[in-house]
Amino acid sequence: MDTIRKPTVWIGALVGGFLTTALTSLLFLADQIAGLPFIPFDVFDYVSRLLPGPLLTFGIDMMVEMIIALDMGETSAAAKTAEQVMGLGAFLVLGAVAIALMYGLMNRSKTQARNLVPGLALGLAFGAAMMLISTQVNLTATASLPAQIIWVVLAFALWGMAANWIYNDLAHSEGKTKTDEETGETVTVEPLNRRQFMVRIGGASAVLTIVGAGLGALVGRRPGEGSLVSSIPADAPTDGAGNVLPNAADPMQTAPGTRPEYTPLDKHYRIDISSRPPVIDAVEWRLEVGGLVDNPVSLSLQDLHDKFERVDRFITLSCISNRIGGTLISTIKWSGFRMKDFLEYVKPQAGAVAMKITGADNFDEYVMLDLVEADERVMFAYEWDDQPLKQKHGFPLRIFIPDRYGMKQPKWIKSIEFVDAWAEGYWVRRGWSKEAIVNTTSVVDTVSTDSILKDDAGYVVPVGGIAYAGAKMISKVEVSVNGGDWEEAQLRQPLSELTWVIWRYDWRFQEGEYRFEVRTYDADGLLQSLDSRGTRPDGATGVHGKKANMPTLADLENPPEPETEAES
Repeated sequence: MDTIRKPTVWIGALVGGFLTTALTSLLFLADQIAGLPFIPFDVFDYVSRLLPGPLLTFGIDMMVEMIIALDMGETSAAAKTAEQVMGLGAFLVLGAVAIALMYGLMNRSKTQARNLVPGLALGLAFGAAMMLISTQVNLTATASLPAQIIWVVLAFALWGMAANWIYNDLAHSEGKTKTDEETGETVTVEPLNRRQFMVRIGGASAVLTIVGAGLGALVGRRPGEGSLVSSIPADAPTDGAGNVLPNAADPMQTAPGTRPEYTPLDKHYRIDISSRPPVIDAVEWRLEVGGLVDNPVSLSLQDLHDKFERVDRFITLSCISNRIGGTLISTIKWSGFRMKDFLEYVKPQAGAVAMKITGADNFDEYVMLDLVEADERVMFAYEWDDQPLKQKHGFPLRIFIPDRYGMKQPKWIKSIEFVDAWAEGYWVRRGWSKEAIVNTTSVVDTVSTDSILKDDAGYVVPVGGIAYAGAKMISKVEVSVNGGDWEEAQLRQPLSELTWVIWRYDWRFQEGEYRFEVRTYDADGLLQSLDSRGTRPDGATGVHGKKANMPTLADLENPPEPETEAES
């Protein structure tokens, strides 16, 4: 006998969730092994580019709030992980909804034929749509386009047919009879009930997911995101390559707990518009230069090394979405060549007033030529920390413009077009600052209650942090305790005129709870803005502070005996 019990759309959603999870794992495995598209991230990136600027910014702000509230670590790394998790979650929901809708439509159908045509149709349509999205935003696939199309469409076709097959088994319950060989009696063999069937489907999906994800992680083919790292202690007088830093002889020591003066390469913040950085072949890559120039060229990475004099600069870069006291700011050594030398080589025509610079991630920004002519520190960089740029940091080429936030500075540069008018770049079109000039800011990194020092007059508490004014440099830093008078702090010689300054203030110890606030002045004596303002659209301003509870004087004068090994 054949009993028709059509599964509900909720069962369809559950089946869709199981199958989409397994599909995601297989897509990841194919991505890692064969350089095929990973569709969940492509869909997320595509939707992100369609969102209006204010809505996108709102989402970013909420993500940062959650990262800070939950203390999830360095903001840029946590945000990138959160983006990827959201991409996976959204894809899972999308797949579940699609299968649920298919089950709903099949339930309305009057035909009871047990074929796989509806699932095949859904899979082919879904796969074609996903492939179309992928071709517009994917930055990591290295397989040929025909191979990508065949794989994606086939994978989704199998996904749709699997959902259809499960529907048929759930809808058609067949009871079978057989004869017992010993007694000769006829017995009925009941089919699996729905709960048993769903458990088996869920288990099979889980196995596929674990195997696919595990193999993908095991044979991962993308070392560019995690290789070439340096590890530098906070008080190291050298950079990542072991070179002595230019201010190594400065006698001022940073307060314990202050962030490293020179950021380790693997700790440098990164903010970009894609779930994963572009995969670029160093041999095949070319910088395409055209538009209003007398010398349009196509330059290889080796050409850039051979044709232009190398320059090295210590540079602090900050993100316009960095909050006061945030971690989206880093300092490292940049190496490359002057933009002015590049202009002399390509010879812009009289009508050219700006460069449209486009990255492999399709991020674009316009740079005015008069800005380049006025500041020889504008540069292209192909190395950080005396190593080729890492994939995630903009390999093979990125730009640096002094006194501008990172939103104005494209990475993974692939083309430069000289144009006769300025236009809005990627983030400007989404409502962020047209100029993106760095705001002068200062931060209290530490109140070192664990490193209190004793002198002839009693005890002092080291307090320290950073001050940064872009290319405007820092002339003075002042500290106020519990709203009292502003007192000047010590300044450590900066690594260059383009980096932050480390400051230190030794506060005379007193018992109780205190709030330490900091403010700074640029080289022209202009005080930072004391008004509290959010990041959008021109970057955050305001006074940063940190609270600290002091130990008692008795604790300082009679510290507890260290535990012995047996006691601990």
